[in-house]
Amino acid sequence: MLLKCPKCGAPRRRDAIAAADTCSACGLVFAKWAQRVLGYEHTRADDSIAEEDRSGWLRVRELVLPTSQQKPEPFVFYGRCALWAALLVWGLYFISLDLRTNEIGQSFMHRVNLVFHEAGHVLFMPFGHFMMVLGGTLGQLLIPLIACAALLIKNRDAFGASAALWWFAQSVMDTASYINDARDLRLTLLGGGTGQDRPGIHDWENILLDLNLIEHERGIALAADRLGELIMIMAFVWGGAALHRQYVSMRSGARRG
Repeated sequence: MLLKCPKCGAPRRRDAIAAADTCSACGLVFAKWAQRVLGYEHTRADDSIAEEDRSGWLRVRELVLPTSQQKPEPFVFYGRCALWAALLVWGLYFISLDLRTNEIGQSFMHRVNLVFHEAGHVLFMPFGHFMMVLGGTLGQLLIPLIACAALLIKNRDAFGASAALWWFAQSVMDTASYINDARDLRLTLLGGGTGQDRPGIHDWENILLDLNLIEHERGIALAADRLGELIMIMAFVWGGAALHRQYVSMRSGARRG
């Protein structure tokens, strides 16, 4: 509340503030002053906040869909379109698989993931037995994430990063079938035999036993599978958005030329 006139400085009694709407000394209309001055300042503050919010959004958009490298050669662009279509079809195939059948374990991508899975065991060996066992799964998940970050941050290649994210999603679904087998121990492991034939060799049996979660392997596997599916759909959308932006830039450049 104002206790003095903002224009002439004349004092105002507290009991007169509600009743009087003008200054008795200079005639200033307080309501108009408040609307003109306080309303203006409030609008400026709001505009500043809105501008800051827009700047934050632009920074995020620039990171996810960088403006650099947005005008590829037509041959490169349509090659990326073909790759996106192939990843879409292949990804929908993976999404359609039942994690309980481990059909995903017979795919070409499983063999790719397996290389980094085994390397992960070695990489995390210095951190103790539990981390060495978990390191197999961490290895096959970290490599596509590292590739995604490198392509996006270093190369400013949103489409390439979306393809790496697709790989990460597929690897998550690949892991889900392994988790689902933690108690059944029926999957054929590297080197031959199953977890039943070779006690103590199954990664996720050991992991879930150590965490006292072995009875929840079905729910954990299902959650991993659904997460992989969601991330794969995000990769489809991201890759499609990157291609659309490149197409618009390419067409715009062609018209100017």
